[in-house]
Amino acid sequence: MSLPQPVPPSWKDLGKSSNDLLGKDYHFHGASLEVKTQTPSNVVFKVQGTHDSKFNAISGDIEGKWTDKVHGLTLTQTWTTSNVLRNQVEVDNLIAKGLKLDLATSLTDKGHRTAVLNTAYKQSGLHTRGALDVFKGPTFTADAVLGRDGFLVGAEAAYNITQGIITRYAAAVGYNAPEYAVTVHGLNNFKTFSASYYHRVSRDVEAGAKAIYDTKATHGSVALEVGTKTYLDSSAFVKAKINNSGVIALGYTQSLRPGVKASFGLALDTVKLKDLTPSGPAHKVGVQFIFDS
Repeated sequence: MSLPQPVPPSWKDLGKSSNDLLGKDYHFHGASLEVKTQTPSNVVFKVQGTHDSKFNAISGDIEGKWTDKVHGLTLTQTWTTSNVLRNQVEVDNLIAKGLKLDLATSLTDKGHRTAVLNTAYKQSGLHTRGALDVFKGPTFTADAVLGRDGFLVGAEAAYNITQGIITRYAAAVGYNAPEYAVTVHGLNNFKTFSASYYHRVSRDVEAGAKAIYDTKATHGSVALEVGTKTYLDSSAFVKAKINNSGVIALGYTQSLRPGVKASFGLALDTVKLKDLTPSGPAHKVGVQFIFDS
């Protein structure tokens, strides 16, 4: 008798281990601060602000989230410095086991509105999602991932209801094991292809790589990025990555005390190391502080 299959990851989480390794904890776009507090009545407040060193701009938002774990209900409201008001209502496992409903809306000071109704259903060996963008099209997007014995197969498609055409489609295959994961994507109507690899080398060392090939690119080359993460101890880790353009990125994260974390980032363009006034996206430093009570 075969064992029950676990719930596979959602479409957006295919290749997540590699994406997180290569994308998270590299703070070199300026300075950012995040403060999170929680009240006895299960209301979580989060305030975050960011100073973009490239555009010399400061942005931020304040968020309030209330959760009723008994009934699977979550209410979230966010107000940004761009004067955008966002609201989100989530209902999880209330109507049926494994079913989640989510309504996300936004309103700007100029009257621009968005409303997206999301659904997700997951069970053993299956994870499906659907999204209806009410004011854009309207457009319906659906994806599904099937999993068995570590093997994963997924697909996504977007359908414009007004025009009656499929505007986007994609597919992916992968394999997840406790120590490693491999994922191959065909995106943008199979005009862009990516392959990612993640490996937990040991308890303290992780490694990964990602390659992207765009059939519409004029140069016709493959973009390649490799990276690693090493835990120095239980409260600190370092990350490093390099791409085929010669840009090296370094990240260091330290837990200063319970609820207080600091992260530092540095990006260097090795091709322009001798330039007196480097330009472009490289040669950046940044810092992030997180306070969570």
